[in-house]
Amino acid sequence: MKIKRFLAAWSIIWALGASAVTWQPDTLGPGYEMARIDQPDDYAGKACCTVVRHLDPDPIPQHVAILYVHGFNDYFFQTDMADFFARHGIDFYAVDLRKYGRSILPGNKMFQVRDLREYFADIDSALSVMRQSGISDVILMGHSTGGLVTSYYLSEEPAPMVKGLILNSPFLDWNLSKTQERVLIPMVDCVAGSSPNLRIKQGDSTAYSESLLAGEHGRWSYNTDWKLKSSPDVDAGWIRAIDDAQAVVQRGNTIKIPILLMHSDRSVYGNEWTEDFNHGDAVLSVDDISKYGRRLGPSVTEVTVKGGLHDLVLSESRVEQAVLSTMLAFINRLGYRTNKNEAPASVTDAS
Repeated sequence: MKIKRFLAAWSIIWALGASAVTWQPDTLGPGYEMARIDQPDDYAGKACCTVVRHLDPDPIPQHVAILYVHGFNDYFFQTDMADFFARHGIDFYAVDLRKYGRSILPGNKMFQVRDLREYFADIDSALSVMRQSGISDVILMGHSTGGLVTSYYLSEEPAPMVKGLILNSPFLDWNLSKTQERVLIPMVDCVAGSSPNLRIKQGDSTAYSESLLAGEHGRWSYNTDWKLKSSPDVDAGWIRAIDDAQAVVQRGNTIKIPILLMHSDRSVYGNEWTEDFNHGDAVLSVDDISKYGRRLGPSVTEVTVKGGLHDLVLSESRVEQAVLSTMLAFINRLGYRTNKNEAPASVTDAS
């Protein structure tokens, strides 16, 4: 697998180096550009990833930028976050992974994956695009499943240009009972070998999306054809891919660069929306995030965010701004300059 990834990555890098990618206006509006990158066909047919960027309009002389990787049932749309970093002198890039968001091609099964290492080529492609733009240092950022993907990537064969990792509620363990984790997940893993397309029901609750969407109980607008209101069915192959990656990162001490680990102060449960859904993590166990996140490497800074949603940057405005300021302070501590070295608000007091 390592040899295949090496050859695939270098074929993509060579192709990108032969001719610069074509940037086009993005659906997010002025200041946002996108470039689609074709990837080799996989077991299901055509595949691509899409790189989106938002550049600092008044750049300061430095060669660092952020690369953001979204979560499951997700894509990049968090313009508040990108605008914030661009204002502070840090160019912002994001990648819509294959079969997500902008990268969904005709005939694709949304979110389908058999091995999370499939996404490594998408990350490598985005890094190559950034390198073409003169960027030498990258702060990798991952949310939820994107946090698992980025942690897995840095545990396996990290690109030297990645200098720090920011994790926003990473999916490092199943939010299931111990019996389900010890019995049900291994059973599905076994089935996945012969029947990877076996559908696994996720449930029909829309409570989390209601906490996000403007017009419901949230303040955000996004494409609900790309980020569905209820969690879609997955398949046995997806379950096994997640389980395999979690097994690697849970061994601990696999990531040697500095890590900022961020999560809410509490998890909330239920199928119907209540006010609690606007002040806690409705997707993952914050205790599991803390337990396994602290083990990821020798340099982990853990921050508990009072009142934070699962996607911390989609929390209410005061919490969101405290989260972004804490991310910026982490980047400052790595030695990178920004336009405003502001003292961050205390996320533990944000509510």
